[in-house]
Amino acid sequence: PKMKEDNCLHAALICLGLLYYSHAITTEKLNHARPSLHGHHEKGKEGQVLHRSKRGWVWNQFFVIEEYTGPDPVLVGRLHSDIDSGDGNIKYILSGEGAGIIFVIDDKSGNIHATKTLDREERAQYTLTAQAVDRNTNRPLEPPSEFIVKVQDINDNPPEFLHENYHANVPERSNVGTSVIQVTASDADDPTYGNSAKLVYSILEGQPYFSVEAQTGIIRTALPNMDREAKEEYHVVIQAKDMGGHMGGLSGTTKVTITLTDVNDNPPKFPQSVYQMSVSEAAVPGEEVGRVKAKDPDIGENGLVAYSIIDGDGMDMFEITTDYETQEGVVKLKKLLDFETKKSYSLKVEAANVHIDPKFISNGPFKDTVTVKISVEDADEPPVFLKPSYIFEVQENAASGTVVGKVHAKDPDAANSAIRYSIDRHTDLERYFIINAEDGNIKTIKALDREEIAWHNISVFAVEVHKQHQEAKVPVAIKVVDVNDNAPKFAAAYEAFVCENARSNQQFITISADDKDDSANGPRFIFSLPPEIIHNPNFTLRDNRDNTASVLVRREGFSRQKQDLYLLPIVISDGGLPPMSSTNTLTIRVCGCDSNGSLLSCNAEAYILNAGLSTGALIAILACIVILLVIVVLFVTLKRQKKEPLIIFEEEDVRENIITYDDEGGGEEDTEAFDIATLQNPDGINGFIPRKDIKPEYQYMPRPGLRPAPNSVDVDDFINTRIQEADNDPTAPPYDSIQIYGYEGRGSVAGSLSSLESATTDSDLDYDYLQNWGPRFKKLADLYGSKDTFDDDC
Repeated sequence: PKMKEDNCLHAALICLGLLYYSHAITTEKLNHARPSLHGHHEKGKEGQVLHRSKRGWVWNQFFVIEEYTGPDPVLVGRLHSDIDSGDGNIKYILSGEGAGIIFVIDDKSGNIHATKTLDREERAQYTLTAQAVDRNTNRPLEPPSEFIVKVQDINDNPPEFLHENYHANVPERSNVGTSVIQVTASDADDPTYGNSAKLVYSILEGQPYFSVEAQTGIIRTALPNMDREAKEEYHVVIQAKDMGGHMGGLSGTTKVTITLTDVNDNPPKFPQSVYQMSVSEAAVPGEEVGRVKAKDPDIGENGLVAYSIIDGDGMDMFEITTDYETQEGVVKLKKLLDFETKKSYSLKVEAANVHIDPKFISNGPFKDTVTVKISVEDADEPPVFLKPSYIFEVQENAASGTVVGKVHAKDPDAANSAIRYSIDRHTDLERYFIINAEDGNIKTIKALDREEIAWHNISVFAVEVHKQHQEAKVPVAIKVVDVNDNAPKFAAAYEAFVCENARSNQQFITISADDKDDSANGPRFIFSLPPEIIHNPNFTLRDNRDNTASVLVRREGFSRQKQDLYLLPIVISDGGLPPMSSTNTLTIRVCGCDSNGSLLSCNAEAYILNAGLSTGALIAILACIVILLVIVVLFVTLKRQKKEPLIIFEEEDVRENIITYDDEGGGEEDTEAFDIATLQNPDGINGFIPRKDIKPEYQYMPRPGLRPAPNSVDVDDFINTRIQEADNDPTAPPYDSIQIYGYEGRGSVAGSLSSLESATTDSDLDYDYLQNWGPRFKKLADLYGSKDTFDDDC
């Protein structure tokens, strides 16, 4: 191909430079490979003939400048074939990336133009294919040829930092040149062409504290001994400029916030030299007295302060702890105080850093001291017993009024008020003791029994005479000392058995004893027989010297028929001072035994029955007893069965259970009821009949001329006579014919069964409960039941 310059292009300087650059590149390419349509032969190695084809393409432009904004399309280049004679028969065709849209070709001349503005940062090059064909037949005259159009870069993009804002930390008091952070910017322009992407960093704000390396963007400290406590945060502005930093280059900036981190470079300091505190003598150990605080401008672990007491007369009475939330030293009471003993204390408190940085140890000791003066305030204290508890002893059975012991308390205040004593009666419910309110002497009220209560635990109160609210309490334990007042006794209710065929000196029981007294007045026990029976012909006793004794048979040949029971008295003595003894009786039964010594029977009567009655006779007696019991059971059963039909009959025929008296009486509270027995007493006519319902003012004398009726008078005549007497009696209404029903009594649990005030039908009262009263009230239930029930019955 052959390049030709187009003298019709614009005369602008930028275009001339571009054409010059394009011409140089094209000339270089043409010198290396110039296609031709004519081939020739070359002889290769070993006589081989090589055929070389010559391409017939000529183009004069490979580059196009980006961001071109001229009025005409930019000429990219021109294609020309060696076979093109200029008669217009050859047609040039362009295809590939952007062909027909961005790049167009003149099919006659082969000139290629860019119709749109190109951006290298969007696309750096385009690959196209050109071909020459016959205009009439579209027959390819040359093989397709591929070429590349590169977009030439211009400086149209400013540098951009990766982050708009940066944050960095650096320790305070760092050396000059200490690296803080590296910032990086990028430029979208072509770094291989010119200086469009060559960046240089500079600092716009932040001098003289920091600097930046021009090529790397590393920010470093520029001043020594920067103090966080003076200024903690710095704002730095960094600029990145392309074109190597020269005039005309584009630039971008970013903000960097640099914070100085704390180091322990400041010791703690107390704001004052002396602290004054006060505490009441009534304060309890652990109670807070006051607080001190040393100020340390450092923060975090560098500002942690620990407090301690290093000197002073109050080191044993007070302690100090550190409150790490407030960084204060808390002074607390360690022991109880006494205003009357010591009224003030002095402490020397030290505050020291917990973490010390060796780099700054030369700055001096990282601690400070202060004096704390504490004054003790007087408080109204309750009485104080000389001992925290008391233990006394008293002998049991001691006489009433015996002194047990003495307690003593005093008023610790300067007033030294008088003290009164009393016993907490909740601890001495039986009132065994009494205390002298003035001197605290405890005495007994009644005799004490150690075997009942060995220890008495009481509490004694001490109160100030003029201040009853101030009281103290002390426990008093009283031990009841044992005396030997209980004799030993059998450990159990022993009952011994001896065989009729027992051998002489045969042991048949071992006994032991108990003593309620203490061990000093109890064992060892001594067992013996009373002197009057020491030569007992039947039994003898052997003391085993281990608080037990064995009873032995002295002779042989016991017989139940002669004597089946023996009572053996045994004397038991204890080891107390003075010794106590008691006589206990051992019951010994004579029993029948087999040849091995096993008991068979110990009953003498049973032995006699066995001799007179056979086994068959005993069975017959038992059978008779059983038959009699069966007969009694049958009799009782039959008697109950006879009563059952009568009960059923009475339940079925309710009329037999209704007795009409024709009077309602006066209710439960009428105690003067009418006595119908008067009507059955014919002798009442001969004298005055006392009234029970009223008290007559005078006695009514029977009318003259009336004869007493004989005992066998007819009832009809008797009643007529009584009616006549009642009609003529001026003192009261007729006794046996008129009854007053206006009073039925008060508080009757049964209520009234009268239906005079209730309607005969549609009553509001509910009598269904009568159904649950049983067969005796069935008739009433049918009469007063609900209407539905009545309809169902109908």
